[in-house]
Amino acid sequence: MTSLQFPARPARPSEADRERALELLREGAAQGRLSQDTFLRRLELVLTARHRDELTAATGDLESRGRFQSAVLRTVGKVSAFNIMVRRAWRAERLPKLLLPSPGPFPLVIGRAPGAGLRLNHDTVSRIHAELRSTGESWLLRDLGSTNGTCVNGRRVIGEVTVRPGDHVTFGRVDYLLTQG
Repeated sequence: MTSLQFPARPARPSEADRERALELLREGAAQGRLSQDTFLRRLELVLTARHRDELTAATGDLESRGRFQSAVLRTVGKVSAFNIMVRRAWRAERLPKLLLPSPGPFPLVIGRAPGAGLRLNHDTVSRIHAELRSTGESWLLRDLGSTNGTCVNGRRVIGEVTVRPGDHVTFGRVDYLLTQG
């Protein structure tokens, strides 16, 4: 029997092929392109693959992109982000202004409680929500364990953060733009 009579089998994947496939899976998971479940299923496929075609099937959508494809994807991402930037700018201009008080020895307590220095009557604001205090040269905002949180420029306040005029501050779902008097 000659070699022409036996059907040719695809080559088995080498260790280098497997390592390359595993690296593509790791990069895809790190970039958020694969969920944990998908990563684990594909990891098993790569480790048990008997042919290179199986490796290609497990990593085909994760192959690195060419320069043209990367440029197109970057451009689409920037165009999409432009819409979001315009919406944020439009919203920021329409926010009510919160005038920073004159510096004093006591912090300004913000919340729904009757004794709060800045009383916000909204369901998402805690009774004693946050406090704003002056250090002389800057202002510090602290969340006081509120249920719905305090955010500055879209980031949740943990501990104390420095705030300045122009910052977008949110107490629960109540938004303000800080201004200096």
